[in-house]
Amino acid sequence: MKFLRDNGLTIVLLLATAATILGMLLTGLSVHNEELAQHGAPTLSLAQYVISGHFLSALFENWESEFLQMSAYVMLTALLFQRGSAESKDPDESAPQDADPAEDARDPHAPLPVRMGGLPRSLYSYSLGLGLFLLFVVSFLMHLSQSAAAEAAEAMMHGQPAPSTAEHLLSTHMWFESFQNWQSEFLSTAVLVVLSIFLRFRGSPESKPVSAPHSETGA
Repeated sequence: MKFLRDNGLTIVLLLATAATILGMLLTGLSVHNEELAQHGAPTLSLAQYVISGHFLSALFENWESEFLQMSAYVMLTALLFQRGSAESKDPDESAPQDADPAEDARDPHAPLPVRMGGLPRSLYSYSLGLGLFLLFVVSFLMHLSQSAAAEAAEAMMHGQPAPSTAEHLLSTHMWFESFQNWQSEFLSTAVLVVLSIFLRFRGSPESKPVSAPHSETGA
């Protein structure tokens, strides 16, 4: 079907997301119930676990780092270069991404904000990076609230007072959870940028043509 061909990448990625979330849910339930049983606490059902801080904190912790990676990647590649990388603009040539959208304001096929001009066009010009950064902020706040809920549940299980969300925000526990994921996202992006200078994957838009010289920049 034409629909599946035209949208196959998104469909496969969403199916993979759903499958891995399900795997995370089932394995996380098993791990968490083992911990509860060790402390003599009642175990959770699947429905209880899916809304628990233990599961949601881990879920949003990962979403947070991914959206941070992608927003930073979009913004940094607009400003910085890496000669030879398929992930970079050529520092010696003008790129179509840098064109002034005002030049296409009368194109009937241009997106509506471009044709509107003014503030809508200015915001739309940077909407991909801003949208991804907003998703990062939302995921961070969800991670914070659910991580605080998970820590509160654990504290109560040990007969200790539950910290507030504000106290959890200032705790090393919260920032350890974030930094352990952030560092891996920045590293993996840097590795992709560098490896795309020397390595190829035929057919991928993230790769240079197989016969392209290492010094060629951009896909």
